Order: sequence, then C-alpha cells, then structure tokens
Amino acid sequence: MLAQIVLFDGFDLLDAIAPYEVLNAAGNIAKVALNVELVTAEGARSVQSGISGLEIRASGKLNPEHAHIIIVPGAAGEVSGEGPNTIPAILGRAAETELTNLVRSGLNKQDLVTVTVCGGSLLLAMGGLLDGRHAVTHHLGMDVLGATGAVPVSARVVDDGNLITGGGVTSGLDVALYVVERELGPRIAHEVEKLFEYERRGTVWCAKGLAPIEMDQHTNSEIESTLDVSLPKPTKETSNYNDSTIFDGKWDITIATPIGKQFIIAQISSKDGIVQGSAEQNGEISEFIDPVITGNRITWTQHITKPMSWKLKFEATVDGNKMEGVAKAGVLPSSKLTGERIS
Repeated sequence: MLAQIVLFDGFDLLDAIAPYEVLNAAGNIAKVALNVELVTAEGARSVQSGISGLEIRASGKLNPEHAHIIIVPGAAGEVSGEGPNTIPAILGRAAETELTNLVRSGLNKQDLVTVTVCGGSLLLAMGGLLDGRHAVTHHLGMDVLGATGAVPVSARVVDDGNLITGGGVTSGLDVALYVVERELGPRIAHEVEKLFEYERRGTVWCAKGLAPIEMDQHTNSEIESTLDVSLPKPTKETSNYNDSTIFDGKWDITIATPIGKQFIIAQISSKDGIVQGSAEQNGEISEFIDPVITGNRITWTQHITKPMSWKLKFEATVDGNKMEGVAKAGVLPSSKLTGERIS
C-alpha cells in the first residue's frame, strides 16, 4: 500500500507531518507494507514550507496511478491581507500547478482515497475539484469552501466516499487515524492512539443513517448571506437613474483579486424589468445567477473558474460607460471591480 503526501511551496508542516507519522506507525504496528512518501507535483525537490521557510525534501512525484492514499495539506501564511504570502495566495499558486490535474485523476478512481487536512480542501476546491462534494476545512475558510461549490460540513472529519477531509491544523492527527481505521481496521488505529497518547476527536460525518431534523451545516442561503457586501452610494447619480437599460451592452470587466487579476467579458440586457446576463472567461460562458438591478446598482452571483474556481457575489454601479464595484467570496477581502462598456 502506497500513501503519498503532497508538498507544495508554503505548505503547513503539521498538516503533512502528523499524517506522515500516523501512517508510518500504523504500518509498523500492522506489519504490512505501507510505504509513506513525501512527493510534489513536479517530482523530487526541496520544498519550502510556510513555517519560517523550513525546507523538507520530497522524494518523488505524485502518482495517482500507483498510490492508494493521497494526502493534501493546507498552507501556512498570513490569514488576512492581499499580499503574496497570504494563505489564499499560496493555495492559489499551488492550484495552478499540475497538482490539480493529478488530484483530479485520483478523485476519478474509486479505489484511491484522497485526503485533505485543513486548507488542503480549499486547494482542491479552488481547482474546481469539490463541486457538490461534502467537505470541511479550517473554520475561517468554511464560507470560502461553500463559495467554490463544495458542500461545507461543520465536523472534525468528513467522509465523502473516496474523499476524506479534516478541519483545522491539528485535525491531521484525527483524519489520519480515521484513514487507518478505515483501511487497516479499528484495532490498528486504537494501537496507534495508545502509542501517541492521543484519542481521535469528534464523530466522523458521513451521509449515512437517519438525517437530523436540523442539519448543523451551512445551507445555501447562509452561504449567500456571507457573500453579501455593501457598496458605498455613488457620489454622482446618473441622469437615467430609474432606467435599467443603463447596464445593457457588452462590458470588459477586470477583477483585482488577492492572487491576481481576473478578466471577463459580460453581456447584460434588460427588458420589462427582467435582467439577463452572461460572462465569458477564457472561452467559457456562464449565465448570471439571480441578477437584480436597483436604480444604477446591479448585483449578481457568478461562477468564476480562473485563476481558481469559486462563486463570487458582485455588486456594482454604473456611470455612463464606466462600471465600478466589488466582488467577494466568503471571508476573503473584497476585490475591486472596474468595467468599461465596449458595445
């Protein structure tokens, strides 16, 4: 049995090392051939962690064709702000590597278990891999997880078939012990707990058995409410303030996100109070979700795929052929939106 733990620049040490120790101990206790490797999407190299730049040597390349277990850690960095050392920026850079395609290949195999710790689920979600999948991440990123199309569940460990996700940083121990129990049995997992003097925390959530009347997880409406943002009233009102057609046309829109600029071409039309819109990004076209025009303000939700996959809430005002506003996903900082009507 081969377990590969995937490292990337800026990864969190404990997210990776805790499962590494648990799985190695389980292999020794069970006396089975359980090999645990540290790998990257690129191959053998030294990888700089996000903890004081400490480097760890990866011995090979992620190979979903041979691995039985793949573990993806989260990132360690600045929690807030918009710089290159923020956790969203680190995860975004990792999501743009070959790691996303390799993990996608693994998720398509039912006999391979993909495991994430803390922000590792966000990394996969940013690559568009968790749409409709139940998952958990660090509590500060739950709204962002929902904004990517995943189904966030407030639990220590979430089992969604061939995808197992863990919550905060120390959940690396819990999720790894659960993997040991699922793959090698509870007696081996219990023996590892005794060795480490640590008992796995929380009940593992999975979609089995009776459903409670009130699910303790984010609903779609709750996710939408966290995405709402307020836009200051414009200092100058347009002369046709009550005319919804002021948004009609094709717009060249730029969104300045914490991890780089995104560019979309939006087509907006309105008739008899009904507004429709679509956005094209890198050749992909998607429809606006719930677009609403109120005076010279428009709001809508949009699924953006590049540089990462997530659902953004937009709010903008128009003044002539200029558009200004914000786009927001969960608890991430609001991104500035600017647009110009091109036809």
